[in-house]
Amino acid sequence: MAWVEKRGAKFRVRLRMPDGTVTTDSLHERRADAVLRAKEVDVELARDTFIDPRGGRIPLADWVPIWESTHQASPATWAAYRSHLRLHILPVLGQLPLVDIRRQHVKTLAVALGERLSPRSVADVIMVLSMILQEAVEDRRLPFNPCRGVRIPKGIRAERPHATAEQVAAIVARQARPSDGLMILTAAYTGMRWGELAGLACDNLDLATGTIYVHPEVGALHEVEGKLFLGPPKTNDSVRNIRLPRFLTNLLATHLAEHPHHIVFSGARGYHQRRSNFNRRAWTPAVSGDPKRGIPPILPGMHFHDLRHTHKTWLIEDNISEIAQARRLGHRLGGVRGIYSHVTDVMHNQLVDALQRRWETTQPGGRKALLRRLHHAA
Repeated sequence: MAWVEKRGAKFRVRLRMPDGTVTTDSLHERRADAVLRAKEVDVELARDTFIDPRGGRIPLADWVPIWESTHQASPATWAAYRSHLRLHILPVLGQLPLVDIRRQHVKTLAVALGERLSPRSVADVIMVLSMILQEAVEDRRLPFNPCRGVRIPKGIRAERPHATAEQVAAIVARQARPSDGLMILTAAYTGMRWGELAGLACDNLDLATGTIYVHPEVGALHEVEGKLFLGPPKTNDSVRNIRLPRFLTNLLATHLAEHPHHIVFSGARGYHQRRSNFNRRAWTPAVSGDPKRGIPPILPGMHFHDLRHTHKTWLIEDNISEIAQARRLGHRLGGVRGIYSHVTDVMHNQLVDALQRRWETTQPGGRKALLRRLHHAA
């Protein structure tokens, strides 16, 4: 049973906990408010909904390691979470007890972040904070999550560029290393992610059937805090077999015939490539050009990941079914469509035949020159 005590000029609500200790629930200016709160505490105790105020007095900086010890996420996701915590959340709110973090603290943090980060980045930071505080709610340290209902403007996301088959061929033709060109070509004609291509092992490329297998355990190359390692692809639906058009199977066969490494698209020394190095050395110079040397840009500002946008766009142009598009890209259709839609061999054949036709009709003269370069990939 809770009771009211006068302490100085204020009134506090006190109660005895099940372990025999006496604690303070709250402090009030008026006795009437304290009496009302004492009655509420008695009801909450009877209904087993009372939140022990001592649990919420832990500082956010001390609660985060407790949350981390049981939260599950991929290494790349953990790296992002810890970056948000280290740079944005803990410097501002880390010393505050959980019970003292108010909605206004969250909104003030969001406004301050919005002055130097994109709307999407602000939303990501607040999402991490909300997830941490929601765990405190579930652990009965907080009665509610102060992040709940805080709206973060998402801004307007610019449409990403996509390339034509001719532009892809032009980007490939500018590569100093033919194997880099073949990697770009494979990305455009399969829609595979960077990590899936950079981590592709020769054992997961079946030239006899013309398929690439994205392995569930080592199907993608990850880079976290400067370290490269093989791990699962982005989602469970990313585990898939990808059918290749005939021309691409032939180019990969030529490439592997004289390729001494177990990684299909390895760096110069046979090891995995870093995305930042590839972008600086191969990708950005090709798409941005060099005006000083008279080399015009092809698609300035285009990212390697935009080749997935490109592939998706090509499939739409070729009237490929939505379920076949999703499965090829490693996505899952939502709702009834995802449950009752299936990909047949007919759909697979239509898809690879369309990609083969697109390749064959891409500037025939330029395509022959491109083939001569790629046949030397080793």
